[in-house]
Amino acid sequence: MLQKYKVNGGFDEMLDAKTGVRPHYKKFHQLFEGLKQREFQAKREAIDNAFLRQGVTFNVYGDAQGAEKIFPFDLLPRIIPASEWEHIERGLVQRITALNLFLHDIYHEQKILKDGVIPEFYVLSARHFRREFMNFEVPKGIYIHICGTDLIRDGQGNYLVLEDNGRCPSGVSYVLENRRAMKRAFPGIFEGIGVRPVEDYAQELLKSLEFIAPAGVADPTVVVLTPGAYNSAYFEHTYLARQMGIEIVEGRDLFVRDMRVFMRTTKGPKPVHVIYRRLDDDFIDPTVFRKDSMLGVPGLVNAYRAGNVSLANSIGTGIADDKVIYYFVPRMIKYYLDQEPMLPNVPTYLANEEKDKQYILDHLPELVVKAANESGGYGMLMGPKASREEIEKFRQLIITEPRNYIAQPMIHLSQHPTYCEGSFEGRHVDLRPFVLSGERVSIIPGGLTRVALRKGSLVVNSSQGGGSKDTWVLYGEE
Repeated sequence: MLQKYKVNGGFDEMLDAKTGVRPHYKKFHQLFEGLKQREFQAKREAIDNAFLRQGVTFNVYGDAQGAEKIFPFDLLPRIIPASEWEHIERGLVQRITALNLFLHDIYHEQKILKDGVIPEFYVLSARHFRREFMNFEVPKGIYIHICGTDLIRDGQGNYLVLEDNGRCPSGVSYVLENRRAMKRAFPGIFEGIGVRPVEDYAQELLKSLEFIAPAGVADPTVVVLTPGAYNSAYFEHTYLARQMGIEIVEGRDLFVRDMRVFMRTTKGPKPVHVIYRRLDDDFIDPTVFRKDSMLGVPGLVNAYRAGNVSLANSIGTGIADDKVIYYFVPRMIKYYLDQEPMLPNVPTYLANEEKDKQYILDHLPELVVKAANESGGYGMLMGPKASREEIEKFRQLIITEPRNYIAQPMIHLSQHPTYCEGSFEGRHVDLRPFVLSGERVSIIPGGLTRVALRKGSLVVNSSQGGGSKDTWVLYGEE
C-alpha cells in the first residue's frame, strides 16, 4: 500500500528522497508491506469502533452539532530511533529545569529581571503573572509538574520547540489509548521491532503527585479536579484518574474547613492532600480569582498557602505558556544553567519591540502571527494562506496591542505517510512529549504525534481537524 507513496518536498519522517526507507523504519516497513488493503481496513474499523465504545473522544467548543467526536487515529506509527530520542530527552530535561528555575526566580528575587536578561515589562504585564504568589514557597520548589512541550522538525529534520504547555497540558490519554489500539491491531510486532513501552505513565504521574504531598503525610489522598463533563478534555481527566486509581472530583465535591481541604464522601468528609487540577488559575478559587467561578473551591488558595494541600501544576505557571515569554527561554537556559539550548526555539519576532514590529507589519503575508495566550490553533494568522481581510485585521490588532503578539516564519513541518481517502499521502506532524517533574524528571518515551489531516494544512490541533498517530521510540537504532 506504500508503493505509490512519494516524498513531496520538505523532510519526510519515513522516506529519504535519495536513499529510500530510513533505517529505523525498515523492520516495520517490511512487515507492513505484507498487509493487504482489506486487512488494513478491518483494523482501522476495529480501532474506530473500540474508541467509540470506550469514549476516546473530545469536544470542540462552539461546534454547531455539540457532539463528542472520535479523535481521528492513523494506523501508520511515527518511529523515533534511540539516538534521536536521547537528544530530545536531554533537551526537554534542560528546558523544564530552566523553566522551573525561572518561575521560582520571578516569584522571589527576580534576579533575571534585575540583571536585564528579560525586560521587566514582559513579566509584570503577563496575563498569567500572579502577584498574589510573590514569595510563596511551592511544595518541593517545583512549579511545573506536568508539561507538554510541542516539538516540530524543519526542512532539514532539526527538532525545534514550538511552545511549552505548563498549565493543563492535554493529550497523554490518547498516547496511552493509541498504544493499546496498536497492540490489538498488530499483536507481537512491538517486541520484534524493539519499541519502548509507555504503559507506566500513570504510575509515574501518581509518584510525581505523591512526592509533593504536605510534610508529615505518609499516605496522601490525591484527586483529579476537573471543570466537568463539558470540558473538551474530560475524557482525559476521567481516564487518568481511573489509571491512577484515584478519585475524580469537581469543585462542588470539595470544601475547605480550618484551611484544610476535604472531599465529600458517603462515609463523611475525607482529607485531600494533593490536587491534580485541570482548570486554570482564574477558576480555581472564587474568593481570590474570578468571583463568578462555579468550578473552583472557595478557600482553596488559603489552604494551599498554609501548606495543607499541594497543587499540580502550581498557581502562576501560566506565565511560562505566554508565547512572548517563550521567546526568552533560550536566555533562561543560558542564565540559570550556563548552557546553550539543545532544542532551539523557532525564530521569533516580538511585536512589542519596535524593530520587530516594523518587520512583522512589512512581512505579514509571509509570517505566522500568534496571540500570546491563545491555544488550540485559535487567535492565529497563517500569513501565506490568509485573505487580505484577515491580514488587515491582524495588522490592526498588532498596532493596537503589540504586547499580545509574536510572529514566526512559516515552518513547513516534517511530513509522515498518512492514510487519506484510500491511499497514503504525506501529512504534516508535530510531537508533544509529556515531561513529569517530581523526585526526578521523567519523560514518556515518545508522546503524542499529532497530524494535520487536511491536505497542505500545518495546523495539527484536534479542534482544527487534526488527528494522531502512535509514537514508537526504539531501544536501538534499527
